[in-house]
Amino acid sequence: MTKGQQTRREIIQKAAPLLNQKGYEGTSLSDLMKATGLQKGGIYRHFSSKEELAGEVFDYSWSTAVRGRLEGLAEVPDCVDRLKKMIDNFVELRAGLVPGGCPLMNTAIEADDGNTLLRARAKKALQSWTVRLSRIASEGIQKKQISVSIDPRKLAQLIIGCLEGALLVSRLQNNDEPLRGVRQHLVDYLEQTVRAANTRARRIEA
Repeated sequence: MTKGQQTRREIIQKAAPLLNQKGYEGTSLSDLMKATGLQKGGIYRHFSSKEELAGEVFDYSWSTAVRGRLEGLAEVPDCVDRLKKMIDNFVELRAGLVPGGCPLMNTAIEADDGNTLLRARAKKALQSWTVRLSRIASEGIQKKQISVSIDPRKLAQLIIGCLEGALLVSRLQNNDEPLRGVRQHLVDYLEQTVRAANTRARRIEA
């Protein structure tokens, strides 16, 4: 990695908490200068605009969140349990990631006002998360762990919608009860409706 690439990466890392907490419109150039320790010219030597920096910051913040949500998934062979693990990670591993909460929710809400670059980044992130969950569900159907009546994409959208909605309510109420309640609801739904009847019976017997 060249010195310029290293500096660019450091700018992104230092700007990420600020932009994820205050948003694109709420973050001023002076805020970015203070966070990075660089002058205007130092920042714009590596980024053509504040919007370009914000896009790169979103990608960094989202990849950080994704790593947290995928933690431990590779060791879980059962696809229903894998979905449950991802839900647990969403609820339990928020601390220690980029401060400010879920970058997808934050960016989607702000970009709804018309920032096309950030809106496109958020849509791409949502699509990737939907595809990842859908693939787990499809694998579960092939392995007869998940009922054939389940639509993988609809299941993915249900999980994402429930988690992001509960996260918003939890933040507004300043407590985790709504988020934990939705987690329990999703776990019950996965076990009682999504899991294939034959594997559900074997797990009960075990």
